[in-house]
Formats: sequence, C-alpha cells, structure tokens
Amino acid sequence: MSDHQPKEAPPIVIANPWERLRAFTDARIGLGRAGISLPTHQLLAFQLAHAQAQDAVHCALECDTLASELTAALGLSQTPIHVHSHAVDRAMYLQRPDYGRRLNDASRETLQQAGQGGQRFDLAVVIVDGLSALAVQQNSVPFLTALYRAFESDQQAWQLAPLTLVEQGRVAIGDEVGALLNADAVLVMIGERPGLSSPDSLGLYMTWAPEVGLKDDRRNCISNVRPAGLKPEEAARRLLLLLTEARQRKLSGVQLKDRSEDNVLEGTTGETTQNFLVAD
Repeated sequence: MSDHQPKEAPPIVIANPWERLRAFTDARIGLGRAGISLPTHQLLAFQLAHAQAQDAVHCALECDTLASELTAALGLSQTPIHVHSHAVDRAMYLQRPDYGRRLNDASRETLQQAGQGGQRFDLAVVIVDGLSALAVQQNSVPFLTALYRAFESDQQAWQLAPLTLVEQGRVAIGDEVGALLNADAVLVMIGERPGLSSPDSLGLYMTWAPEVGLKDDRRNCISNVRPAGLKPEEAARRLLLLLTEARQRKLSGVQLKDRSEDNVLEGTTGETTQNFLVAD
C-alpha cells in the first residue's frame, strides 16, 4: 500500500494579487482568471455593466417627475421650464449631434417669452438629459440642494434665472438657453457618456457670457458627480468658487485655471488658503 497522498487539484479560479486594490477603485483590475478567460462571475458582472450603460443612453428622462422633485426640494416658486432640442427622438439625437445643440422653434419661443422682461440674471441653470438620463434623474436633486445651500451661505447675492429642463440636448444647448434668459453665466448639468463602471455620472459645464456658437475652450467642467464619485457638496463648493472667480473676471474656460490642490498666498497678510481657481 502506497504512502503517497493524491495531489490536491489546483483551483479552477486563479486569484489575482491586485484584487485588494479594487477596494479603492471601480476600475476592473485584479479580476483573476479561469484558464485563459475571466471567472464566470466577473464575466457576468461585465455584461451587466454593459447593459446598464446601454440602458443609461437609451432611457428617457422623466421630466415631470424630476420637475416635481426639484420644485419640492428647492422650494421653487415657479415650475422648471420644459424645452426640447431639434432632435425629435433618441435615434435622431444619437445620429445628429448638431441637432442636440440647438433648441427647436417652439422651445425658443417659450424662452424668448420668459426673457421678455429684460431682467438680468447672474446664472441660468440648465438640466439636460445628455447621454445618461439616469445620471440626471438620480443626481440633480442632491446636487442642486447642495448648490442652493452654498448660494444662501455665500456673502454675495446670486440672482437665478428660472430653472430649465431640456430633452435630447447636448452641452452647447445651454448657451442658447442662457442667452435667451439674459443670464451672465450658464450652468449645464448633463448626463455624461456612460462608462462600464459609471452609468450615473453627472457633468457640470459653466460658461460666462453664453451665446450661440461658443467653443469648448470657453467652458469649465466638473465631472463625475455621483454617489461613487464626486460628492454633491464638494461639487457645489468647487462650482461656487468657479462662479465667483468667473463673475469677478468676466470670463471662463481655459483662462480659469483649476489649482484646487495648490496652496496659494492670498492678499498681503501672509495667510495661506486653499484657492480653487487662480489665473495670472
């Protein structure tokens, strides 16, 4: 009788030593392997994420529901204005990006009437479905709640234009909305192109002196606003610093530098503070 014990069969799934790093990121690293392929549960997770990204692109923004939630959460005296781009449906929106950058005729007339009084506003906030209505549906209320609180506690007063909801829109459509509402600056909140780990990412684009035809170098962007990314309170803090600097300097875009991690000497007192935006 042999004293040799049978060798234990090697595990089917080979763990990856980088797996522990996944505690710090949503990126697909350290997935392990089964033979020359992914483990089954990782493959299924990838397929689920791909399906969620597709759904985020094609699902419709529930404008009435969002308008009701915003009105209640922010205590608005006026229901958000609902407008539409030139893209009549999602298929046209995806095939013709240029149609998503301009309002249709009926929406332009609606905003022209809203701006007929000639009143100037410091900021027009424009909520756009973009490429992820899911991001807009889930993150608009938390972010705007934080932003309105930041405005209330700021030393400077902020006069806000009526809130606007845009269907089938792209970033540049905010320039037309801001111009029609007589706003000095426009903030476009838009659903970003979904990634396989972030179908719910909200992007913020701020432009000073909005008008039709502006290029991307005139905009400042804060991205990845979502529960697993940039928190609403931090995004609101950064945006307020951005808006304050833009209003003081009458500009936006590449001329405003993001140095949020820099220690910058302020004034002549020698006091060092964290300054989000500095441009020489």
